[in-house]
Amino acid sequence: MPTLSDLRTPALLLDKGRLQANLDRMAARANALGVNLRPHMKTAKSIDVARAAIKGQTGGITVSTLAEAEYFARAGFTDILYGVGITPDKLADVAAVQALGAELSLILDNLDNARAVAARAAQLPGPFGFLIEIDSGQHRTGLLPDDDHVLEIAGLLHGAENCQLRGVMTHAGHSYDCASIEAVKVVAEAERGAVVAAAESIRGTGLPCAIVSVGSTPTALYAEHLHGVTEMRPGVYMLGDLFQHSIGSCGLDDLALSVLVSVIGWRGDEGRAMIDAGSLALSQDRGAPDESGQHAFGMAVDLAGKALPGQPRVRQTNQEHGFLPGLVEAPQIGQRLRILPNHACATAAAYDCYHVIDENGEIIDTWQRTKGW
Repeated sequence: MPTLSDLRTPALLLDKGRLQANLDRMAARANALGVNLRPHMKTAKSIDVARAAIKGQTGGITVSTLAEAEYFARAGFTDILYGVGITPDKLADVAAVQALGAELSLILDNLDNARAVAARAAQLPGPFGFLIEIDSGQHRTGLLPDDDHVLEIAGLLHGAENCQLRGVMTHAGHSYDCASIEAVKVVAEAERGAVVAAAESIRGTGLPCAIVSVGSTPTALYAEHLHGVTEMRPGVYMLGDLFQHSIGSCGLDDLALSVLVSVIGWRGDEGRAMIDAGSLALSQDRGAPDESGQHAFGMAVDLAGKALPGQPRVRQTNQEHGFLPGLVEAPQIGQRLRILPNHACATAAAYDCYHVIDENGEIIDTWQRTKGW
């Protein structure tokens, strides 16, 4: 195996021990809450990570693209929730994935679209299973639980040729905006309450609603209970990132993902290093303001993953360069560091593989990732 000194930078590193600890923690959490864990693979996009995430679990997986669905189906995953609103033009692609042996669950929240999807489904090999998306407070997509269209869509899908009504789902993405754990708990209860109310309404008409699905790492961690819910779909918990750390979802020592970089310049008059990772390698997502009130694009740590004095952060990026002020000692040109990303999903998306490392920073494996839509 190559060493960290052999890799061309920037390179994506995955700490296997931290990953496994994060997976074990969420599996135990799901078990304590009495729900299935259906991990969202949009962050990791990796067969190896997915196999570790579902080990010992009864739930399937969640994906965010049909390319992911095909990738995991070809690897033998058979229970897949496609967590993006479906449109009629994509049903042929869904049918192709299902022909590989997988069963996809699809989501929608619009009555006119449901009619169009059902009409298209009747023309293709199926069946096609659906969850109705419920708005639990984020106001991005979904229907309010008491919207009349919830029952209309449920009835339409239940009676349509080649269609199955499987349940309801929601995503409390606004939990990311919470300023405290107590605020997350409030959002988690609103998430639970909204989707359970919709499920009870559907069942009250005599229609089936077997799946009641919630998602988001913060609410999964801090929900006081999930009575009436059947599964949860957190994703970023596997890798962690600085944003999740800032809202209390993980500690710095839980962050399993980092970007290996090289120092390519030093301005002693400004006390600033230049690294060979910019907006494409680290993403353009800025983290929450740190204690100084400033935003940053990642935090530098040493090759062992330990925080450097002063916790220096990348304060500015160009396409292929990052500006790293705040180093206590002048680095050598060519010196290597690791950057903890603000947003693991967007950062990892730039790379084709993970270089898997052990607790000593030794490379022990290479895991491929999927990309595209």
